[in-house]
Amino acid sequence: MTSIADLRRDYAHATLNEGDVAPDPVAQFRAWFHQALNAEVLEPNAMSLATATPDGVPSARMVLLKGVDERGFVFYTDFRSRKGRELAANPRAALVFHWGELERQVRVAGPVSRVSAEEAEAYYRSRPIASRLGAWASEQSSVIPGRAPLEERMRELTQRHADEEPPLPPHWGGFRVAHEEVEFWQGRRSRLHDRLRYRRADDGSWVIERLSP
Repeated sequence: MTSIADLRRDYAHATLNEGDVAPDPVAQFRAWFHQALNAEVLEPNAMSLATATPDGVPSARMVLLKGVDERGFVFYTDFRSRKGRELAANPRAALVFHWGELERQVRVAGPVSRVSAEEAEAYYRSRPIASRLGAWASEQSSVIPGRAPLEERMRELTQRHADEEPPLPPHWGGFRVAHEEVEFWQGRRSRLHDRLRYRRADDGSWVIERLSP
């Protein structure tokens, strides 16, 4: 059996240089994201979301990016979930995208706020009907006695809304991570990886810094 400690690979896919990146981190993220799409990376919008309680107890999980612009990175969830409760009490988060096929990672960190009701409504309406009903059927992160009650609740909702659109649940919506730091990581040989960090300066401009691997 192979030892976990012996698992390793030497990265040699690409390089990352200061002269080759966009001056704005969102523009650079979009460039890398489109390359991940073209490389057919499995769910390139999947990202690890790290939150913490006010006293510093962390938790992390995978969520899906649903929008990005100069205001930040957006995902949607049940406000009653663990991440929703933690973000309400401690509105800061970190994100990590890992695109193994390209030997790349992107890290994002910053304060978090809810998206507007209009944004949440528009995204909710774009979801498949089963996903919209699922937001009503499940109280995310709560303890349940089994799967059967969840499926029965879904059947009830499906019948109830057979001829009408389900409304946006009051307990469901989006969060936006306003990026203060964005780090782009490119794997290199001998673990001498390229790391470029965009850091917001006091005047609002972006400072690009190379970090030691």
